[in-house]
Amino acid sequence: MSESTELSPGSNITTITVQANGPLEIQGEIVVCGADGKTIREGKRMYLCRCGHSANKPFCDGTHNKLGFADDGLGVKKDDA
Repeated sequence: MSESTELSPGSNITTITVQANGPLEIQGEIVVCGADGKTIREGKRMYLCRCGHSANKPFCDGTHNKLGFADDGLGVKKDDA
């Protein structure tokens, strides 16, 4: 799924897309729970921090842009592991 691909209305698939040089984009029916099991946020699209410097963890606040976070978003290939 590319950045421009949208889920169809009523889709029951949740996708996680690793954004190049940015956060994890999650689309679908999402519930984020804290360590205590309580719901932090519910929604259909969220962005989770990958750089580790967000002031709003686990959510992305754009700090990666200021820091120059760099990762191609392609992950470790099966053959490289």
